[in-house]
Amino acid sequence: MSEAHGGYYLPNPSPWPIVGSVGLALFTGGFVNFLHGGTKLVMLAGVAVLIFMLFGWFGAVIKESESGAYDHHVEKSFRMGMGWFIFSEVMFFAAFFGALFYVRMWAVPWLGGAGNNLYTGELLWPAFESTWPTNGPGDVGGAFKAMGAWGLPAINTLILLSSGVTVTLAHWALKKQERQKLNLWLAATVALGFLFVGLQAYEYGHAWNDLNLTMGSGIYGSTFYMLTGFHGLHVTLGAIMLLVVLFRSMKGHFTPDRHFAFEAAAWYWHFVDVVWLGLFVFVYWLI
Repeated sequence: MSEAHGGYYLPNPSPWPIVGSVGLALFTGGFVNFLHGGTKLVMLAGVAVLIFMLFGWFGAVIKESESGAYDHHVEKSFRMGMGWFIFSEVMFFAAFFGALFYVRMWAVPWLGGAGNNLYTGELLWPAFESTWPTNGPGDVGGAFKAMGAWGLPAINTLILLSSGVTVTLAHWALKKQERQKLNLWLAATVALGFLFVGLQAYEYGHAWNDLNLTMGSGIYGSTFYMLTGFHGLHVTLGAIMLLVVLFRSMKGHFTPDRHFAFEAAAWYWHFVDVVWLGLFVFVYWLI
């Protein structure tokens, strides 16, 4: 059993961080191997280890929480930790948006001879014309079409914004101790989240097979999949977090005064909402 030390709860050493590290190593290494024509078995083994880790770690934390082990000091540290985690995620996406901005506003125009860089383009790639979206000098990956904003991306925007409303309604229901409404709105949020992911997967299939927009389609293709793919991963993780919160709510967990797990998942969900708005504007709309 873990104990309180000096009024602050300290858990015993946990095996789950190292288990998660092993799972991530297997998944990422297996994924790279799969992209180079190797087997999927290593990647799938990594997924299995990660799922095992999530069940074990979530279960351990939930058990500690429901046993009353966490006091206000622990909750304060949880809030600070989640706040810094979301800040790190903001900087993560800021780097990718920065890369898109740099390529679109400076690198590609320079290759086309814009500004005081007339000789840059002539020396590196003569006769290159600066356009966006572009697959760069040499038409890397062949001709492609950009994904329009007013099809699936617009529908997904509506879905994700709606999910932000439903998770807020769930929070209000929790504060009013309306358990049935809490579960209903949480279930709607989870459904909308996974619907978003499903439609994005369908969009990827359309882009890859019908528009010839692949990760090999020059700088536009790589930035498109980098930004939307990482966001889709974050939506998937956020939906899983909210699904766990839903299961806990159905078991009677959370009170109006003690529900940080719900708040943390809701904060994360609002974060992915805001990031998607930036993606919709700068990746889809202003192409």
